[in-house]
Amino acid sequence: MQSVHSELPSRQTDAKSINMTTKIDHPQLCQWLKEIAVERDKQAFTAVFKFFAPKIQRIAQGKVNSEALAAEIVQDTMSNVWRKAHLFDDSKGAATTWVYTIMRNVTFDLLRKIKANKEDNLSDDIWPLAESANVEEEAFSDHIESRNLKDVIETLPENQQQVVKGFYFLEMSQEQLAVHLNLPLGTIKSRLRLALGKLKLKLGDHHD
Repeated sequence: MQSVHSELPSRQTDAKSINMTTKIDHPQLCQWLKEIAVERDKQAFTAVFKFFAPKIQRIAQGKVNSEALAAEIVQDTMSNVWRKAHLFDDSKGAATTWVYTIMRNVTFDLLRKIKANKEDNLSDDIWPLAESANVEEEAFSDHIESRNLKDVIETLPENQQQVVKGFYFLEMSQEQLAVHLNLPLGTIKSRLRLALGKLKLKLGDHHD
């Protein structure tokens, strides 16, 4: 992706006539895409990029409300245009429709990743704290000490590993862990409870 962009001329090439008027020259766009597909023509790609990039940037920024993310959508969309130009078929639709479909898919993928990351970050704090949490932690302590669980614990997310290792192996209290990790006590309790639940599933409920 970077290599394609780094090799493109920074100034508008005079080797090809690039019509930048508001009127869309559909046959010309189709021709450029064919040249990209067949000849891997970087000047044709430059022309397509100059035509679509500002439009995609404007549309994407309206959807993600971020100039940086919009620029990422432009880059990913146009990189896909470069890689997938051979899939374009002008008998099935306009070049603009094809490119904007790629842009839409790229945007959806990006928004899904953002949502997934937010849910991962929140997942530690949304689990309800049951009154029996302390009892379960104490009951599970002997189980942890009686087995070699390092390999299993290593499969936990890093933030949950920190709490489990600190609580059981370093014998730090939840309050001490909250101070040590600079986190709210509720977050420490949530992460510990979530980690114990995952460990129980991995190990089976065969502990006393």
